[in-house]
Amino acid sequence: MQSAGPHTAAQSTTDIHRSIDAVWRIESARLIAALTRIVRDVGLAEDLAQDALVAALERWPQTGIPDNPGAWLMATAKHRAIDNLRRNKLLDRKHEQISYEMEGSRQLTPDDINAVIDSPVADDLLRLIFVSCHPVLSPEARVALTLRLLGGLTTDEIARAFLLTETTVAQRIVRAKRTLSEARVPFEVPRGEEFNERLASVLRVVYLIFNEGYSATAGDDWTRPALCEDALRLGRILAELTPNEPEVHGLAALMEIQASRLHARIGPTGEPVLLLDQDRRRWDGLLIGRGLAALRRAQELTRSPGPYALQASIAACHARATVAEDTDWPRIAVLYRQLARLTPSPIIELNRAVAVAMADGPEAGLSIVDSIADEPSLKGYHLLPSVRGDLLFKLERFDEARAEFERAASLTRNARERTLLLKRVKACSATSRDPHRRAKL
Repeated sequence: MQSAGPHTAAQSTTDIHRSIDAVWRIESARLIAALTRIVRDVGLAEDLAQDALVAALERWPQTGIPDNPGAWLMATAKHRAIDNLRRNKLLDRKHEQISYEMEGSRQLTPDDINAVIDSPVADDLLRLIFVSCHPVLSPEARVALTLRLLGGLTTDEIARAFLLTETTVAQRIVRAKRTLSEARVPFEVPRGEEFNERLASVLRVVYLIFNEGYSATAGDDWTRPALCEDALRLGRILAELTPNEPEVHGLAALMEIQASRLHARIGPTGEPVLLLDQDRRRWDGLLIGRGLAALRRAQELTRSPGPYALQASIAACHARATVAEDTDWPRIAVLYRQLARLTPSPIIELNRAVAVAMADGPEAGLSIVDSIADEPSLKGYHLLPSVRGDLLFKLERFDEARAEFERAASLTRNARERTLLLKRVKACSATSRDPHRRAKL
């Protein structure tokens, strides 16, 4: 494999490490999935993948980043898997477990391992997500482990998504991997009724991966498109495997339509661009078309839409409006009410408040926000004061709005979002002092 050569003075070790981190985010799930097929142990597979990452951290600062860093990591991890099997004399034992993939071969050789690990990874990713969502694990552990293994998220990012402590999430992941190993969970996609029982958990995990890519909880970037792409791929695979499951198509529709906005959500210097300010000409028409088609399929399959199909219908309302002023906010408010009845949640109520404010005025929306302001699960949720600040600003209660934006800025872990909120703080101060600007509101 060709290497980019030793790094220059301008390409510092810090830059190299940042690049490695980016590669890891993209490639880790593929590495772990392929390795799990070989060693049949999720925990061991992640350890081997981490070994390859350590090797990259040690070597690439001296040699430069390879032309194909993913292939380099895969080859390195593959050699470590072979060494591990040899060292622990597991070749004969593992042969029985994967003989169906070797078409009757009587001895597992390094060439056989190469053939397995170099095969297409789509099926392996699907197997990995079902293993991560196995019923032997608690629902919370399934979500945390899958986000860790397939999403490449850190424990801190998972904790932020669920408003939990990092220690709690780390313990869940460790226990989950130990449980899977002790239970000898097979590396396969379940069939029949078991498939249906585990599908809801899988859908939730896929959507959480997508959400982390669509709006990053932490870091310097507003979005992480690679995560959205991984979730979209998994969602499309699920739609192919379960053509008669309306919620699978509902989730696919939701992700396709949301993903269509990714380019428009970022400004020229990487700054966030909010929905109502986006240039809708930059929305991806192909993804919108795919999303609307998936939504129609979901609606054809049931008269009682589930949570994902309802959210997809909300996204479709935005997608069909060529300009922000044409958005059907009353319809969106109704859909959020249906969603809240189906799956009650303070966060859904917060979103409904925004829709009601757009349809009936900020006072109506503020009333909903204030009704959930004391919810314990929203205590550290930065979007609560952000939404409240926006509604107060529209009501010309600028001092109160400024305080809410300041609080939201202190709670967010995303640098881009913090900058946006601090701009809102300054706008509140400037508008409060300038009666002419206030008159233009």
